[in-house]
Amino acid sequence: SCKVFYAKDPLKIVCAQGQYMFDEKGEKYLDCINNVAHVGHSHPYVIKAATKQMELLNTNSRFLHDNLVQYAQRLTATLPEKLSVCYFVNSGSEANDLALRLARQYRGHQDVITLE
Repeated sequence: SCKVFYAKDPLKIVCAQGQYMFDEKGEKYLDCINNVAHVGHSHPYVIKAATKQMELLNTNSRFLHDNLVQYAQRLTATLPEKLSVCYFVNSGSEANDLALRLARQYRGHQDVITLE
């Protein structure tokens, strides 16, 4: 039941750099869909940081590790005191699910309004 974005003429993207993606024929596309607005694809700093972390430990946040605490402290130091709690999740879907659960628990209501 999952549909490809371009059902009539699907793109086969094989690599990306900065804000661009490239198909199997070398055609360049401006990426307006993926989450690359901050640093782009294949950013050397992100690759270096990810490689360094994966050389040490490659897992999700279900296990305790000092880096999680240190990151939470660095992050909350930039925010107002009321925003002093961090929840680390795996994806946008998990973040949305957690936000709904927290809101429902806090307000005691089950109703949700959403935009398509």
